Amino acid sequence: MDPIPNAAGTKAAQSPPAAPQPSGVEPTALEAASAAPPATQPAAPTGWVVSRWRKSLVQSLGVGLCYAIVLVFFSVKLDNFVTTANVETILDGATLLGIVAVGQTFLIVGGGFDLSVGGVVPLGAVVFGTTVGRLGLVPAMLVTVVVGAGVGLVTGLIVVYGKINPLITTLGMLSIAGGAAYIVVNGQTNELTSPAAGFWGNSAPLGLQTGTWAFIGLAIVGGLFLKFSVYGRSVYTIGGNREAAELAGLRVNAIAISTYVLTAACAAFGGAIAASQLLASAPDIGTDTTLNSIAAVVLGGAALTGGVGGMSGTILGVLLLGTISDGLALLQVASFYQTVITGAVLLVAVGFSRARDVLALSSFVRRRI
Repeated sequence: MDPIPNAAGTKAAQSPPAAPQPSGVEPTALEAASAAPPATQPAAPTGWVVSRWRKSLVQSLGVGLCYAIVLVFFSVKLDNFVTTANVETILDGATLLGIVAVGQTFLIVGGGFDLSVGGVVPLGAVVFGTTVGRLGLVPAMLVTVVVGAGVGLVTGLIVVYGKINPLITTLGMLSIAGGAAYIVVNGQTNELTSPAAGFWGNSAPLGLQTGTWAFIGLAIVGGLFLKFSVYGRSVYTIGGNREAAELAGLRVNAIAISTYVLTAACAAFGGAIAASQLLASAPDIGTDTTLNSIAAVVLGGAALTGGVGGMSGTILGVLLLGTISDGLALLQVASFYQTVITGAVLLVAVGFSRARDVLALSSFVRRRI
């Protein structure tokens, strides 16, 4: 006699086979995923995309509007403002600020800032002035950049490992570097008579100075490096979320220190170019770059909290400040008024940045709802 078949086994055999479950996923998780309405899943990514687009749009429109107003104002007031010669003057005059702002962009995007550049720039100028006659152009530039990088290294080590507030640290280094510049030349302004000393002030293609082309090249390379290199993406990650960067295995401390080194090296390099263009090394060259470099970066769309910004926006901010400075000089406005106007422009930039963040947040909230 055949054995009686098991009823449960018969039902199991007759029922269609169940779909295989993905390995490593709990059944309850699969059930929850299948029960969730598919329309609600992409809401957060879409909200973030719209938020970032709106942030960029608001900032670009704000800076563009400011620049348009400035150009129209000075064009009406000055007959010789919109000329080839004056455009060359604006670009040549913005070289020092632009070079310093390139380094400052890396640091601000990474979540820091450096007030010591106002002391490193004159230090670079006097170091270049005292070495170019004895060593030649290239060795003098290398010594200058190394000195600046050394200042940035000390600053970065104190901030990262000493856990001292960047504001206090960079203010202290501002005094140290600026004082060292006076010590090197005994407080005197020295004329540069070496034939190689004026290289960065020589005329180059399109009527621009050699130093201006150095600034343009540095800005292009710096922008590409910040946008597309692994190091640049790491800087954005650290500025946006330091804890997440540490969990991702990034060498956060080393990268943070390197941004201080890069900023100070650019400041010293800019000081050397300014001394070459002026054919004089003075301990007060570029002391106003502290405020102006931060203003240019923030005006270009960077956030002082880090993780936001770019080189193209920084260059637009540099050109805006350079245009304002040139126009006021042509109008024979006293230099101390320019400082007041620069501060007002910085406040306007921060206002646009705040409006950008508020609009982005409101867009994200609406998408989430």
